[in-house]
Amino acid sequence: MKAHNKLPLKIPSSLIILLTLNCRLIYRHIPLWTITAHNPAPRSFVPGIVELCGYLLIIYINLYPTLTARKTSTVRNKILEDGAALLQIFLGTTIAETILSIAVLATGLVALGKPGISCTGKEYAAIWLRHLLPAFLTELILFWNGILRVYLTSVQLGIKWRIIGIICGWIPIVHIFALCRIISIVYNESLYEDEKYLLNRVRAENEECRTRYPLLLVHGVFFRDFRFFNYWGRIPAELIRNGATIYYGSQQSAASVADCGQELADRIRQIVQETGCGKVNIIAHSKGGLDSRYAIARCGAAEYVASLTTVNTPHRGCIFADHLLDAIPDRVCHSVAAKYNAALKRFGDPDPDFMKAVRDLTATACARFNEAVHDSPGVYYQSVGSVMNRASSGRFPLNMVYPYVRHYDGANDGLVAVDSMRWGARFIPLNTAQGRGISHGDMIDLNRENIPGFDVREFYVGLVHDLKEMGF
Repeated sequence: MKAHNKLPLKIPSSLIILLTLNCRLIYRHIPLWTITAHNPAPRSFVPGIVELCGYLLIIYINLYPTLTARKTSTVRNKILEDGAALLQIFLGTTIAETILSIAVLATGLVALGKPGISCTGKEYAAIWLRHLLPAFLTELILFWNGILRVYLTSVQLGIKWRIIGIICGWIPIVHIFALCRIISIVYNESLYEDEKYLLNRVRAENEECRTRYPLLLVHGVFFRDFRFFNYWGRIPAELIRNGATIYYGSQQSAASVADCGQELADRIRQIVQETGCGKVNIIAHSKGGLDSRYAIARCGAAEYVASLTTVNTPHRGCIFADHLLDAIPDRVCHSVAAKYNAALKRFGDPDPDFMKAVRDLTATACARFNEAVHDSPGVYYQSVGSVMNRASSGRFPLNMVYPYVRHYDGANDGLVAVDSMRWGARFIPLNTAQGRGISHGDMIDLNRENIPGFDVREFYVGLVHDLKEMGF
């Protein structure tokens, strides 16, 4: 998907609001400050009728900012797009109305006291407030209508821009730049989702991801397959929309590779027996790739697995993990492990073991693992690996870990070295042209972020489509 940086100006809606708020000035063709009790404006129903129609249109604009009831991909995306439009209208009309009001005020103040002008300062203040109050209330409604829609529906704003928006909203001038950035992010998000929706509609009949065997998605270390928070972000829904059948590994979040491998083997047999699918295609992230290799080679799952695709898996371990375990005192390791194990038991892990999981990811342990665990000749193996180009490309804690991994392991995704990710008949390297790079978390859409130059959902659609083309 391409990025869009130009926002379409909502000129018709903005003009309606400005004309409504200033129709009396425009109709009378005389400065506001000359209209007083002693010098009234000529009576006419025209301004009142125009104002009434204008305010009815303003109500309509708050419901349909683009003046149309155009359908978008989803209700959420429609609310998001309208929120961006309302904020853009608010910003444009507020700036224009502020400039106009200052100009009228300045003209009136200069004219007060001149010959032929009967308006007093008190009368002028009352006229000024009568002109300003409707404009203020209108802009207030536009802003809150737009910002609530955006804050409640946007994914790409994240916590960061929501907080920036709240803080900068109290800082003059700065708040304009913050609002412009929020509008840009939200508008691009809505357009991006609409294009993806249309793309999926066009190719729906092709069922790009309907593979011969169902997909088994296997999570990495320190995560679980929670019902209400998908480890794989927006990826599963995208694959299902394109015809895929998906199951999840559901192994423990932190246990040894051997223990998790046995759990995966049991899970695979369960799926095959219950569905009669014969085999599964495994897509495994991070440590899940090692768990899957063990399940295939040592737990009897080979006959039920057609292919294994590992994503950012440390096949050769992490050298920095060896150094880290050597540097941290044992009592600290045991304390952290005890707290983690206790917490994960509450989330459903029957027998979590933090330290075993960590030690199995060291370069030393993975070297022994590769000597003992060999690929099954009946299974197709391939791997995917991404790279971060700078520490700021990743979210916490990857941005902090990246320099240490780079020092010990070289180019990496914030946790795993690129050289450690290569495995199988094919390796797919991933990066972005803009220099941001793709982190360990980005590869599973952990932050639900639309990354310029890399569409993670579309990547997985292509990956699964390739498995389909290969007969898996």
